[in-house]
Amino acid sequence: MAEKTVAPDVPEQSAPARETTREDERYLAPPVDIYANEDGLVVLADLPGVSANGLTISVKDDILTIEGRTESPMPGTPVYREFDLPSFFRQFQLADSVDAGKITAALRHGVLTLTLPKAEAAKPKTIKVQVG
Repeated sequence: MAEKTVAPDVPEQSAPARETTREDERYLAPPVDIYANEDGLVVLADLPGVSANGLTISVKDDILTIEGRTESPMPGTPVYREFDLPSFFRQFQLADSVDAGKITAALRHGVLTLTLPKAEAAKPKTIKVQVG
């Protein structure tokens, strides 16, 4: 049996005109993996459909914000769509041990890699013992 979509036969109702102030936008929290190593943290976030132009990463008041806006893969106006790429939004509270000024980001094949290095004060130090 083949699937067939048929629009329901609903009579038109006259509704009062409503002014739209802004378009409703959906956001999804991208799935992430977080890894710890001796240099700090590495965050991997899945952002399918997001290009470097549509990606915003910011740190304000020790909160890391990842915002990715997707773009339609096809030029033109869609006639019929069953799949829509949502935009992504996620925030993380940063610890004092993260050096926010040295965070780096790379986007490859829809996967964002954030490197959050430890602050120098948080890194373990080795103290040499003098024998006298």
